[in-house]
Amino acid sequence: MRDSPAFPATFSAIPVPPLARPWLSRLHPGLFGIPLGLLALSSNWQRLAALGWDWAAGLATGLLYAGMALLCLLLLLAGAKLLLHREVFRQEFKHPVQGALLALMPVACLLALVLLRPTHPDWQLPVTVIISLCLLLQAALAWHIVAQLATGQMPAELISPALYVPIVPGGFVGAMALNVIGLPGFAMLLMGMGLGGWALLEMRILNRLFAGPLPLALRPTLGIEIAPAAVGTLAVTALWPNLSADFILIGLGIASGPLFAVMTRWRWWIATPFSVSFWSFSFPVAALATCVAEAVRRGGWPPGVALGAVLLASAIVAFLTLRTLILLFKGRLLPQV
Repeated sequence: MRDSPAFPATFSAIPVPPLARPWLSRLHPGLFGIPLGLLALSSNWQRLAALGWDWAAGLATGLLYAGMALLCLLLLLAGAKLLLHREVFRQEFKHPVQGALLALMPVACLLALVLLRPTHPDWQLPVTVIISLCLLLQAALAWHIVAQLATGQMPAELISPALYVPIVPGGFVGAMALNVIGLPGFAMLLMGMGLGGWALLEMRILNRLFAGPLPLALRPTLGIEIAPAAVGTLAVTALWPNLSADFILIGLGIASGPLFAVMTRWRWWIATPFSVSFWSFSFPVAALATCVAEAVRRGGWPPGVALGAVLLASAIVAFLTLRTLILLFKGRLLPQV
């Protein structure tokens, strides 16, 4: 009797799918955009409470706690990823896009401290230490991005608005954080560095955007294009609390240009499969709504203008939250490979 083969002859023709990486190693840095957006929206509703809508204070507190809880969870997971998958973390740090998005982590931490500081004035030492660590991480990420751009090592196809995050929003939110711990001089210095970084990056990024559509995976980062002017105006309102509404209007006028530019490219990002990277729209939009609320307060305008802006920002964040939960329930929140 002839020996039968151990496996059917057709077995080798069946493709074997590659094993997925452990889920922790696939933890995407763009996830930190979720607590950042929630914290920024909390600031919106705080402004509404200050304008006389007392019921808005409860919603602001709920969003603050939700953003803080999610931020703490992601920080723990990021720490575990650094310990267990150090090589993956190192590769992400060096990547032009993922490395830039890693700066969402310190930016979210800094914004959380800015929001918590008024109600916890006795946390001076721990807050100062955390701010220092966040600024050091931002500086390392910014150095790496600028070094790649300045030496021509960054591939042209990877240039995207994500490069703004460690340098521009990082500088502006860092300035607000330094201001709340009583270091206005250093806050002004960091504000100037953020403005300088914005000027350094603006021409390169706009040149890339005007050249044609971004690669599909990078299109969700278009929302970050709104961030520099919007967050810069927000930082100005924090550093100069007595500034008139006229100057805020100038900032909003500057921010309208990037906003329109993003909206005119709607065909680029509306056809892109949803991912957590679309949370890049949340922080800039919430920053714009905060600036509108500040202009209403300082200019004595009808409070309904601020309410409309905050409700629009809230609707966008609610949409992003719903789509993110759908991804989570389908098991597609993290990259599959």
